[in-house]
Amino acid sequence: MIISLKELAEQIGAELTSGGSAEVCCVSPIAAAMAGDVTFIADKKHLRSLVDSSAAAVITSEKMDNIAMPQLIVGNVQKGLIAAIEVFAPALQRPQAGIDKTAVVADSAKISDTASVGPYCVIDAGVEIGANTVVSSFCRIGQNSVIGDNSRIDANVVIYHNCKIGSNVIIQANTTIGSTGFGYYFIDGAHRLIPHNGGVLIEDFVEIGANTCIDRAKFGQTVIGAGTKIDNLVQIAHNVQIGKCCLIAGKVGIAGSAVIGDGVVLAGGAGVGDNRRVGDGAVICANSIALSDVDAGSVVSGMPAVNLKVFQRTVIHSRRLPEYVKQIKELTKRIESLESSKDNKR
Repeated sequence: MIISLKELAEQIGAELTSGGSAEVCCVSPIAAAMAGDVTFIADKKHLRSLVDSSAAAVITSEKMDNIAMPQLIVGNVQKGLIAAIEVFAPALQRPQAGIDKTAVVADSAKISDTASVGPYCVIDAGVEIGANTVVSSFCRIGQNSVIGDNSRIDANVVIYHNCKIGSNVIIQANTTIGSTGFGYYFIDGAHRLIPHNGGVLIEDFVEIGANTCIDRAKFGQTVIGAGTKIDNLVQIAHNVQIGKCCLIAGKVGIAGSAVIGDGVVLAGGAGVGDNRRVGDGAVICANSIALSDVDAGSVVSGMPAVNLKVFQRTVIHSRRLPEYVKQIKELTKRIESLESSKDNKR
């Protein structure tokens, strides 16, 4: 897609300093930007790189006098960047409303006339699918599950029975919602599966990455709060309660019945132990495991996770262990020498 800088400025709500007739075709970071690209600067530490950039224009939050290229001035660079990326997004054809002839749909299913059900989907009895929702090819929607309006279910997603998916939800390919949780009792010499008769509730505006698994509850519901964003390859166990507007990065694992507050950030590879509570706004750093409750607003790291500053001091000291060992050995020799000298004077 090629548009003028003037058109781009209008579409992203920017003030353009110059060069309105120049044409641009995409958005690129400073280091990769070429002629015809729009770049962006959110931090002045990249200003030197911008001076040497071949980009046609830059998205910035304030006018820069020492930059010759046209500037698109916005109130928030990240917001402007998202808008610009959306302008240049590939124009993919939206699936047509209706049910593909290869799909298998139960007679009792209720599917909006404006929804789209793709090839080879299986829609079980009692399912409800809302207006403008897209269910892509090879999906399976289990009995009595409900999907709201304007949602997108990508290819090969499995949603088990008695799950409720809200409106404006995105679930990417190969994700599984409502599988039986990992709960067993050892009885009469064998592990026996505990029945999981609950469901999963995914509230509005949730986005879930590819190959993620969210288990159904034993009782009640596993809950993902409105506005929460979940990355690829995440495991969320039975009866977990996740609050609103959380960010959960790839390879996170949340054990059964954990409670995650609103606005929590779980960085890549982080884990939360079973029945643990993570307070509102807390951050668990990458590859850290919370084996005890985490206070609201705190930042924790390590295994087991502790306050970030404590963890950082521990790491610094651990790197000096060889030095400490050497010092201890020297001090031990001096003490032994002093003790020996005392014994000889007696």
